[in-house]
Amino acid sequence: MIVRDTPSRMDLLFALRGSIVPAVAPSIVVLVAISAAMVAGHQHWGLFPEVDATGFTVFGIALSLFLGFRNNAAYDRWWEARKLWGGLLADLRSFARELDMFVADEALRHSLLRLSLAFVHTHRAHLRQIPDDPQAKALAGDLASTPHPPDAVLDRMASTIGEAYRSGRIDGFGAKALQERLAGVTLAQTGSQRIATTPLPYVYSLLIYRTTYLYCLLLPLALVGPAGWMTPLFVGIVAYALLGLAEVSEELSHPFGTTQNALPLDAICRAVEVSLAPHLGEPAPEQLQAKNFYLS
Repeated sequence: MIVRDTPSRMDLLFALRGSIVPAVAPSIVVLVAISAAMVAGHQHWGLFPEVDATGFTVFGIALSLFLGFRNNAAYDRWWEARKLWGGLLADLRSFARELDMFVADEALRHSLLRLSLAFVHTHRAHLRQIPDDPQAKALAGDLASTPHPPDAVLDRMASTIGEAYRSGRIDGFGAKALQERLAGVTLAQTGSQRIATTPLPYVYSLLIYRTTYLYCLLLPLALVGPAGWMTPLFVGIVAYALLGLAEVSEELSHPFGTTQNALPLDAICRAVEVSLAPHLGEPAPEQLQAKNFYLS
């Protein structure tokens, strides 16, 4: 995730980190070159007709509605994913406090806390589709090689609590509270997996990109007469706005990826480590900081 203050005037002109320009620049260059060729063909050989701009106005309004709908849908996915991970952080903090309240056995408490850390890192690696994440493997041990490591860790936590209850190391009320907390963690995990495994319908992406390119390719027909050689500039600006918004929506619709606009899962996992360290009697690690305005 990009972490920057309000951009200055110079940032607005030249900042690339956090900008969508690198992703859409090749397409913009191609569209500008095609529009320049169309202007040259129109002025020297009369190859292209001058078309009234009214139709492009209607076309542009329809395209902006499509883009707005897709952008809202993508942002809803991104924001829901952030709320789920915020809830997961809150649940794990509460789980640590409840362990202090209900579990007198220090070894048992520490075992469950380390399993909590294993869960959050295996969950992160699973969502990002990183099969050999070193931190997740180090924390999860033999559970890292199971078909679904986050589920395996939660199962281990539940069975550990159950065994402790049956052996009398946790009373009934404490066991119930801890199991309810694990249920909350499971809901957040399942919600994240729902987002990760259910992308926006492909037809939305196909429609947006196809109509955007079509609009930008036809736009010179309305501009070659009144705008002349300014046509490539106007086409470039329109292409930047439309393709840029489409690309931002594409990144936001995948909130667990490693793109610039994805969620900072590494930083959230570090926040869990910082929160659980006092309960383990260990020094808390430093919070992750943005590097070159990027927080992973």
